[in-house]
Amino acid sequence: MYLEIVTPEAILFSSEIDTLSVPGVNGEFQMLNNHAPVVSNLKEGTIKVHIHSQTNIDLNDLKGKLVPDVSDDKILTLKINSGTLELNDNKAIILAD
Repeated sequence: MYLEIVTPEAILFSSEIDTLSVPGVNGEFQMLNNHAPVVSNLKEGTIKVHIHSQTNIDLNDLKGKLVPDVSDDKILTLKINSGTLELNDNKAIILAD
């Protein structure tokens, strides 16, 4: 699945990923490849980007916002205040604040 995370300041992340977990307004949920289309508002919380099979992501080029999880450096985390997610045809776009 392809993920792009955009904030008012910059594009923070743009790459292929394995799975994605987000803080939806009705609770945290996860998306895998070939997930049904989704549009959701996001609440304050942590986005978790799972990149287990990716070897070409440069962790030094993540604008200092996405950080590796303390328990697993193949999980990147980003704290957000709110946002919007759209997932369609294995492409997810998160507009985060």
